[in-house]
Amino acid sequence: MIIKDITDYLEELAPLNYAEDFDNVGLLIGKDNTPVTGVLVTLDTLEKTIEEAITKKCNLIVSFHPIIFGGIKKLNGNSYVERVVLKAIQNDIAIYATHTALDNSKNGVSAKISEVLGLKNNKILLPKKGILKKLTTFIPLENAEKLRNALFNAGAGNIGNYDRCSFNIDGEGTYRGNQNSNPSIGKKGENHTENETQISVIYESKNETTILASLQKNHPYEEVSYDLLTIENVHQNIGMGMIGDLPTEMEENEFLIFLKERMKTACIRHSNLINKKIKKVAVLGGSGSFAISDAIKAGADAYVSADFKYHEFFKAENKIILADIGHYESEQFTKNLLVDYLTKKFSNFAIILSEESTNPIYYI
Repeated sequence: MIIKDITDYLEELAPLNYAEDFDNVGLLIGKDNTPVTGVLVTLDTLEKTIEEAITKKCNLIVSFHPIIFGGIKKLNGNSYVERVVLKAIQNDIAIYATHTALDNSKNGVSAKISEVLGLKNNKILLPKKGILKKLTTFIPLENAEKLRNALFNAGAGNIGNYDRCSFNIDGEGTYRGNQNSNPSIGKKGENHTENETQISVIYESKNETTILASLQKNHPYEEVSYDLLTIENVHQNIGMGMIGDLPTEMEENEFLIFLKERMKTACIRHSNLINKKIKKVAVLGGSGSFAISDAIKAGADAYVSADFKYHEFFKAENKIILADIGHYESEQFTKNLLVDYLTKKFSNFAIILSEESTNPIYYI
């Protein structure tokens, strides 16, 4: 077992191209061909996390938050980030981070919060743009069905709850090969007209390499003509936050007490109570003030997230209950999610849940 075996499986859950542009995800420290002795899963990587990994003989740390976020200009051990990086390198411990790649996963951070709260009928709150692409190609009529099936098997043609989706137009294609060509249909130097099908399919950008390889393998022409476009359509099953329904509606105070117990938080900061029944709940792990208006537009009765500033509570405008449960508290179950996921694949391997709390905030 090498590190790449672990990280490849993690990227099936949270592909790195799901991450936000500002983020730093993936293998931050270490080489992916290193044999793995054990995996320690944590929310943050601190010096005590490295010590725990050493004690438990784990040479790979899977962390939600990246220890290296901005640029590091020096490694003198003058900050906690530098000390962690140095200690990891000195002890041959690799560090992998998922962060917003897992935030944007359908089965990621917000899905775990929804599970803890028992929400039903869940949907993505902020579907992500820039993930979907379109492939258009042209192929002789008799080869079209084989190619379509190959593209579908490679991951193309999935739209929401539907798969094997394509659009097809029959027409005529023309070409003439030069003296260096070797046409599979027609003769070099001669004009050729072929009855062709134009095939268009949508796909996730993460599958592009596999899809293009399948296109080349299953297309009869020496030179394959195709177009690739990044489209602005949002992906319904990828994005930040979730919104779902409580099994039964609750009074506002009842809901806040329920939320405090389920999310194991010492404190909830909330907006003004408006005598509204709580049924539809939006959630987003970590700093989620940017999605307040989206939660309101989606018809949420309450929005659960963290790091709301003073003036942001006014954005509730007596339309919604804003509940700030704390950054760590909103993401605390993420490491359980990752351990459960990894254990399903590597059941005979040491996947260890960190016992250390990395919450830097205390309450009195």
